[in-house]
Amino acid sequence: MKAQILKAFKHQQLIDMMYMANDGSFSKRRIKILKVSGDSFQAYCFLRNKKRTFKIENVLSLIPVERKERQII
Repeated sequence: MKAQILKAFKHQQLIDMMYMANDGSFSKRRIKILKVSGDSFQAYCFLRNKKRTFKIENVLSLIPVERKERQII
């Protein structure tokens, strides 16, 4: 999972993430990773509209957000 997080950070991709909180609850969040350090990372969370710190071990899945370009003909 850490390799995927580092790749998303390097390419500045938006990510849809399934995350398990410490209390056992689950959430789906759209994030942009800002910093990776040790066993955690800091990201801007679009669900909460603020910077949050996440534990890598609590990330259940990561899916890069696909941006489709509009074509003008």
